[in-house]
Amino acid sequence: MLIINIKQLVGIREETSLLKGKAMAELPYLDNAFLRIIDDQIVEYGEMKDLSEKGWDNEEQIDVAGQYVLPAWCDSHSHLVYAGSRETEFVDKIKGMSYETIAKNGGGILNSARLLNNTPEEELFHLAWQRLEEVKKLGTGAIEIKSGYGLTVEGELKMLRVIRKLQKESDVLIKSTFLGAHTYPSVFKDNHQAYIQQIIEEMLPVIAEEQLADYIDVFCEQGFFSVQETEQILEAGIRFGLKPKLHANQLHVSGGVQTGVKYKAISVDHLESIGEAEIDCLKESNTIATLLPSAAFFLRMSYPPARQMLDANLPLAIATDYNPGSSPSGNMPLLIALSCIQLKMTPEEAINAATINGAFAMELHNSTGSISRGKKANLILTKPIPSLAYLPYSFGSTLIDKVLLQGKWV
Repeated sequence: MLIINIKQLVGIREETSLLKGKAMAELPYLDNAFLRIIDDQIVEYGEMKDLSEKGWDNEEQIDVAGQYVLPAWCDSHSHLVYAGSRETEFVDKIKGMSYETIAKNGGGILNSARLLNNTPEEELFHLAWQRLEEVKKLGTGAIEIKSGYGLTVEGELKMLRVIRKLQKESDVLIKSTFLGAHTYPSVFKDNHQAYIQQIIEEMLPVIAEEQLADYIDVFCEQGFFSVQETEQILEAGIRFGLKPKLHANQLHVSGGVQTGVKYKAISVDHLESIGEAEIDCLKESNTIATLLPSAAFFLRMSYPPARQMLDANLPLAIATDYNPGSSPSGNMPLLIALSCIQLKMTPEEAINAATINGAFAMELHNSTGSISRGKKANLILTKPIPSLAYLPYSFGSTLIDKVLLQGKWV
């Protein structure tokens, strides 16, 4: 396939590296460009004036005059596998009930767990497949999916097996994360250690044997898992070959950031409640700060201080947190607009956070996240637009024309 007359080819990178601070404002591009694909890989790109037609017989040509071409989005934090919606809690929040109060009353994560445990695996897969097909059309080419709505041995394993089936059958690149430590089931609310032991002794051995997950995650937060409990679970996950990621500092300054850095977490995610100490800690690490602005938007919480974090030379990723309770949307274009409008990130910073840095947060940076020779042909073709900034500016418009994943049209 040969894509020609590209108005602007965005996100070109000869070398792939994690972007930090000021480097996140740099988004290399070519005007009036072409892009050549063989099978599922990018093999060549350049300016139209340098295009050679020699030696490329039977090539499908796509003329995209006036359109932009970008790497597909990399959504590094989602809970896409779930059984039912929670719009009644949405109304409760409108009426003034807090997220924590809803959780204490048996809502929130426990509500989703009840629904999931009563849903057959095949139906759970069908629901997740529909959501995955929806986000593909919005340009998502790679996604991390967490368990955490099972909270029983059977429920957590069921979720992870659904994720594995999605990995096998979808053309989206998928990473799997075990989040058994999402909250404490009601039966263990007064005996936390017993549930931790169930995670360690009954869940992790099966997950390791069946190779059901890449990462282990913990909701390190007041009212959920303490720093000490988080460390116990992370250490067990590491013994079973899982790399740490962490829900950190969403509701309070919880110690989650420091814990994530201590255990060399790939990323610490949320960070709505973060101060100088946490930022200084991240500066001395290789851990990626992943921001989830649609969760702050939906819960009407304070947004993470993205500009302060960029000024401190941190690497930022952004992700949807797609889940039924606090961010029921996998819409990455809307997320980029929120990042510009509410986090005061530039369009270039937000797009880098949603592509190459998101790929790094899933360790998929050698396969996707940029326009690079040898990477997967995971691409977004916009409709004709006047500039790149028009994407987040016109946040209510559908500006994606076509999506290409692994060299095939979605």
